[in-house]
Amino acid sequence: MKVGSVVMEKVEDKMPPVTVYLVEAFSYLEKGGNTAGVMLNADNLSREDRLSIAKQVGVSETAFVSQNEKADFAVAFFTPTEEVDFCGHATVATFWLLKHLGIVSEGRYMQETKAGVLAVDVDTTGLVTMEQTRPTWMNVYSADVIAPLFGLSERALSKLALPIQALSTGLPDIIVPVPKGELDKVVMDEKAVVDFSRQEKVIGFHLFELNPEKGGVTAYCRNFAPAVGISEESATGSASGALACYLYKQLGLTSMCFEQGRAMGKTSRLWAELSIKADDIAQVHVSGMAYLRDRILVALL
Repeated sequence: MKVGSVVMEKVEDKMPPVTVYLVEAFSYLEKGGNTAGVMLNADNLSREDRLSIAKQVGVSETAFVSQNEKADFAVAFFTPTEEVDFCGHATVATFWLLKHLGIVSEGRYMQETKAGVLAVDVDTTGLVTMEQTRPTWMNVYSADVIAPLFGLSERALSKLALPIQALSTGLPDIIVPVPKGELDKVVMDEKAVVDFSRQEKVIGFHLFELNPEKGGVTAYCRNFAPAVGISEESATGSASGALACYLYKQLGLTSMCFEQGRAMGKTSRLWAELSIKADDIAQVHVSGMAYLRDRILVALL
């Protein structure tokens, strides 16, 4: 049997294969984006089933959607190697797909995740805006520690006089500012990045270079998370929320557009909006579009 790009043989003594949708989240004009797997009606799957499916799908994250008593949906996120608390691009993929299939209409919905119960808004065009948790500020790192992980010089990372800091709006990432022109020169030392990520208990690193007032893009970004099986990804919603909070703290920005995936040939667009009360971040929202790339069948092993 063949559906999409995966070929499976049906074995009578096993459960039939399940359908997984491949959705390009944070696409721009139906190009680019970051592929997420989305499986609906996942209520009866065990954690082991979900991990097996995510490994076979092989994209950075697969979302599993179930019924829930606390929210409209429960959504669990799995990389090919483990479950994570939250995933921004898989959230966009999930709710865009629900709208595309007519399961939901425009409006506000609540999803229960391991990061908490979070709001998701869907508009008539399919644009998905997701709420993230308020920022948790974590360790600050020196340039001489971080630069060798990405083949950059300490001097290059020190040039902007901006801190290298870990923070989380759902998942912890280390935010690394680099001077303009340096982002595409990055060469990750994968083993060192994996070791450092595990030592510091972060998902990965989100590198950015500022691009003021050019084409409406605030910053170009790259995200590396090999510790959870993602060497690099083309759009990272959770880290974009964290970066937005970082740029508010450092530069006072509240409305931003990020471009990611250029180095991978999958240029993506992510929009971030912050609500501020009494000079503090009250709400974090990240928005994006998506499109359906494929539908595949995956065996329950």
